[in-house]
Amino acid sequence: MKLNDLKPNEGAKRDRKRVSRGIAAGQGKTAGRGTKGQHSRQGFGGHLYHQGGNLPFYRRLPFLRGEGFSPINRIEYNEVNVASLEKFKAGTEVTPELLADNKMLHKNQNPVAILGNGELKKALTVRAHRFTDGARKKIEAAGGKAEIIES
Repeated sequence: MKLNDLKPNEGAKRDRKRVSRGIAAGQGKTAGRGTKGQHSRQGFGGHLYHQGGNLPFYRRLPFLRGEGFSPINRIEYNEVNVASLEKFKAGTEVTPELLADNKMLHKNQNPVAILGNGELKKALTVRAHRFTDGARKKIEAAGGKAEIIES
């Protein structure tokens, strides 16, 4: 067998339909578009603005710019409550790495914010990117320190 002997299997290849090439071609005259009407005309489909009385597509899209909308580049924080810091031993230095090791962060690459929900009875040194006022007061009231990490 040689390369010039190779042929595709029977029925594997089909010729494409050549529309509007005369009645004998099977797709002549109306070229498979039926007779008359919008869909039989060239360039049908209309514009995005015209949608038969519905609100046009590009007016339905949400607005992305301007005041009152979410900023595109906003920083997402991992939020950790003071109550969940209670699991660490007294005197521990709580860092984002330690929180990540204990599976307490949603996304490890995001900065950490400590929130003031709950109570803390142990003296801990907490290092995070952001603290709420209530969280800072509770950590310091328990004898610990709240240190901000500069990004």
